[in-house]
Amino acid sequence: MAIKTPFSPCDLAGIFVRYDLGTYIQSESAKQGTVQTNLFVQTTQGKYVFRYYENRSKESVLFESHLLEYLTMHRYPCPTPIKNREGAYVGMYHHKPYMIFKFLEGRHLDCPSPYQQQQLIRQIAVLQKLTENYHSPYMLYRWNYDVDLCLALAEEKATKANTKNTDQKLVWLAHQLTRLDLPSLLPKSICHCDLHFSNILFQADEFAALIDFDDANYTFPQFDLVGVMEYWAWPHQTEQLNMTQARNIVQEYMKYRPLTIVEREHLYDVYKLSILIDCVWFFSRGTVDDFYEKRKIDFLTDLGRQQFFAQIFSN
Repeated sequence: MAIKTPFSPCDLAGIFVRYDLGTYIQSESAKQGTVQTNLFVQTTQGKYVFRYYENRSKESVLFESHLLEYLTMHRYPCPTPIKNREGAYVGMYHHKPYMIFKFLEGRHLDCPSPYQQQQLIRQIAVLQKLTENYHSPYMLYRWNYDVDLCLALAEEKATKANTKNTDQKLVWLAHQLTRLDLPSLLPKSICHCDLHFSNILFQADEFAALIDFDDANYTFPQFDLVGVMEYWAWPHQTEQLNMTQARNIVQEYMKYRPLTIVEREHLYDVYKLSILIDCVWFFSRGTVDDFYEKRKIDFLTDLGRQQFFAQIFSN
């Protein structure tokens, strides 16, 4: 259940009275979501989504509201935030931010069909095209995925754990980061960065919306492309990347957003960066000599940059 903070009917009625959305009737917990509190709220005017951010600053949520307003203006299928009577998207309740969204029809799928997979690939390509020149005044309030952030987060995890294993893992991770080649010419845009299918809605066989932009940030656009490759070409605990499947995913993506030459040359490095950031989330898992992310990095290192490029992009 997606409730961290309980809200009484009186609490929600007091919040919704600040909006032109009718009178509060009832609410229920959303089944999806594990970090923030998400409620479906019924009023006399309709159904809405109330999202209470348990661990985000107001500025971080303002980044999300600014981005979603921009995407909605460009008709991208995503949640539509609603302004209160004072013209603000983000409210505060007990010193934490919240937003209210229009309710989106659709359902989550555990096993999308190949056609539905293609639709997701298309939509992430469109997202990155739309945000190539996007700028938000709140961009710096998000964890924007890059080498410096990865190292800083790993150092924080190692300090907190304070074990020999995590100290050694930090040394390994820091060394791997130095081996990445991510030139300043690499484009950046907005990536969703959490393409789990609990964050995607379908209606019948058609893509309806990409939701939960809680982890969205300004990074290399290949990051979401790699995320899709992870789900379908390198599922968890398999021994190696399925290069044929990975190539098919990249080719599908490039139908809607062709990668530049420099993006193709450094997809290998962005892939490795994504694995190292995953390593941070599970920093205490395994031993320094053998853990899941190390095995993935070793596979790509043994494959090599040139072979990776050839198998993904050669005709």
